[in-house]
This record gives sequence, structure tokens and C-alpha cells, in this order.
Amino acid sequence: MFAVIKTGGKQYSVAAGDTITVMTLSGEPGDAVAFDHVLMLSGDGEPAFGTPFIEGASVAGQIVEQTRGPKAISFKKRRRQNSKRKRGHRQDLTQVRITGLLTDGVESSVGTGPSA
Repeated sequence: MFAVIKTGGKQYSVAAGDTITVMTLSGEPGDAVAFDHVLMLSGDGEPAFGTPFIEGASVAGQIVEQTRGPKAISFKKRRRQNSKRKRGHRQDLTQVRITGLLTDGVESSVGTGPSA
């Protein structure tokens, strides 16, 4: 069973046990987080699509660590003008381990078999 969630302006395909890197979320490592914006759920049968979100569905996760992305350097040079500018940026990120997918109060978590 997997789901497509939306967080931080991006969409992620997740399953129980996955570790994803998302835009920064408030919280300390070990804190629980819930993603309520579930766009799609797919299991054994026909996939369920939301309009735009699926009512009663959520994805539970746990914060693994707060980290930063690789450095992106923006360098601009105007030739023959003695003009240049160099700026760097590192994005704040959060690593989240998906612990379970909840559909109408029924949880499909890590270590369980396919739900019937």
C-alpha cells in the first residue's frame, strides 16, 4: 500500500517504512508528524483519488533529523565591467520516516502484511 502526499509545495509517493526528505517541519528528532493532505491511496484494489484530498486519510511519520541541503552557489559576472557577485544558499530540510498510512481510522503500519 502506498500514498501520494503533499507537503511543502511538493508531492511525494510514500509507503510504510520509507524515509523522505521534505522542506523543514517544526519539531525535534523523535517527534510524530501527520500529513493530512493525501492525494491518492493505492492498495490491493482500485486506487482512490481525492478531489483534491481524500477525506479521513492521513499519513503518520516520525522526524529522524533536521538537516540542511547541499550548498547552491549563485555567481553572476558581467564581463569587462569589473562586476561580479557570489552568493550561497543551503536549504533547511527535515528527514521523516513514514510509520503508517491511516484510512478512515484503520492503520496500515510498518511490518504488517497487505490489508484485505
